[in-house]
Amino acid sequence: MTQPLVAILDDEPEIRRMLSGALEDAGFRTASFARATEFEAALASMAPDVCLVDLGLPDRDGLTLVHRLALESGASIIIISGRAQVQDRVTGLELGADDYIIKPFEPAEVVARVRARLRSAKPDPLASNTARFAGWTAHFDRYVLEDDRGEEVTFSHAEGEVLRLFLDAPKRLISRAQMQESLGGVAGESFDRAMDVRISRLRTKLREDPKNPRLIKTIYGAGYIFLGDVRWG
Repeated sequence: MTQPLVAILDDEPEIRRMLSGALEDAGFRTASFARATEFEAALASMAPDVCLVDLGLPDRDGLTLVHRLALESGASIIIISGRAQVQDRVTGLELGADDYIIKPFEPAEVVARVRARLRSAKPDPLASNTARFAGWTAHFDRYVLEDDRGEEVTFSHAEGEVLRLFLDAPKRLISRAQMQESLGGVAGESFDRAMDVRISRLRTKLREDPKNPRLIKTIYGAGYIFLGDVRWG
C-alpha cells in the first residue's frame, strides 16, 4: 500500500529538513518546496494527501494559496506559521485550512496532527458521494453544493467534513465532543473556533439567515443539530 504523501511548503531549509525527517521516520512520503511557484507546478503531477503550508512565502501570499488549495484539491491543509494572533488563525480557517500550528513547534506534534487529519479524511468505500436535502444536492466527489436551479457553489475539504457529519446524522444533536472525536484535531478553544468558522461558512453557502438558520441550528451549551430531511445516493 502506498504511504500517504505530505507536501511541505516553507522557505526555511531547516524547517523543511526537520519536518521531512520526522514525517519520513513516521512512515510518510514527503515532497518539499521553498516557493509557491515550484509547489503549484508540482501539483500537475502529484496529489498530496496533506499539505503543510507556511504563510510567509517569498513569492506568493500564503493565505491566497491556502484558499485555492481548499477549493481545488482534496488534500487536507495544515498551516504552519509564526503568526500567532487569533485573527490570523481565524482567517486561515475561514479560507479553508483544516488546522493551524504556530511556530516554534515540536515535530512530533506535526506528525500527530497529520495522522489526525488523515484519519478524519479517510473515505468510506461504501458511502455515497451525493446527498439531497432542502432543495440542495451536495456532491462530495466534486466539493460542490447545487441548488434546485442548477446553480453551484464550492465548499472546501474542511467544510465538507462538517457537512457530511451533519448529513449522516440529521435531526440528532451533535456535541462538540462528538465533532472532535469524528473530525480529529485537538480539543479546546482552537478546535471550537475552527468548527464555528466552518459552520458559519456552510450557513452562508446554504443561504441561511444568520439570525435564524433553518437547517443548521446551534443548541447553546450542547452542540448543533441539522434539521433537514436527507436522501443519499
